[in-house]
Amino acid sequence: MQIQQNAPFTDEQKKLSFVITTYNISPDMLRQCVESILSLSLTPEEREIILVDDGSDESPLVGLKDYINDLIYVRQENKGVSGARNIGIRLASGSHIQFIDGDDHLIPEAYEHCLSIWKNNNPDIIAFDRTSGEEKEPEITVLGPVEGVEYMLHNNIYGAIWGYIFRRSMLISLKFTIGVDYGEDEEFTPQLLLRAESMYATNAKAYFYRLHDTSITHKKEDKDKLKRLDDSFNVICRLQYKADRLPTKEREALSRRVAQLTMDYIYNVIILTHDVDTLESRVKKLHEKGLFPLPDKDYTRKYKWFRWTVSTALGRKLLLYSLKNRDR
Repeated sequence: MQIQQNAPFTDEQKKLSFVITTYNISPDMLRQCVESILSLSLTPEEREIILVDDGSDESPLVGLKDYINDLIYVRQENKGVSGARNIGIRLASGSHIQFIDGDDHLIPEAYEHCLSIWKNNNPDIIAFDRTSGEEKEPEITVLGPVEGVEYMLHNNIYGAIWGYIFRRSMLISLKFTIGVDYGEDEEFTPQLLLRAESMYATNAKAYFYRLHDTSITHKKEDKDKLKRLDDSFNVICRLQYKADRLPTKEREALSRRVAQLTMDYIYNVIILTHDVDTLESRVKKLHEKGLFPLPDKDYTRKYKWFRWTVSTALGRKLLLYSLKNRDR
């Protein structure tokens, strides 16, 4: 085990930095996560594994004794996943970074497809798929190379940053916003994609996302629901502020993502509160920020239907009651 400071970036330093973030995650899950990395075809010179402990009650190293020499370990006071990832970025010395949540793991057979793209093409970004079950691996397809802005103009992106391998030097000053517990990826990822000159996207299901009731998105207390909605609203506003200051093409690409996130936000207001007054007050705040009505764009059939439905108070009310009855 070692504690490492950030090394200067060089083109020759083609190495993949795996940044695992953990907070009170079970030893079994963490071991599975680390083992999924070590089982890849990468040599020790081609990888580094950085474990960032966000102030767990007990040291995660207790359950990782067999892998001590394979890890770069750092512990911080509890600041949330955004702070932990920022630490990982500072410590990373590889040419590219892969984030992994400690309760998830890579699927080695599928991830090897991503590694093949990385080794053979050296792109800025590789986007890949995820699974939460025992799904049959589809016939692998690969799109690219394409500029990130072009990809965003024509595709719905997935916000979770762990669905991407990305070049470290692209970040410059880009970091995760401290204090955002919900949607921190949604603010970070589209800004990252806009910087990519060479991007590949594959449908390989290379990441296992573990569904469990203890995850932050499953918290059911009212204060947690409100925090989730407030974080999402603030992320959308910051992204729109950035979009308004970009050149035309980049602005269009980021505005598409903002519209999608706004659609998701309205939907989450409905399913998390089931309250008409709350819905109307939240829609009013969106209107005040110039985020509502949703833009009249042909992004997807789902988007067009949702935009038409929520464009009137009656439509919003009917949608709320239909979803409320569905969830009973």
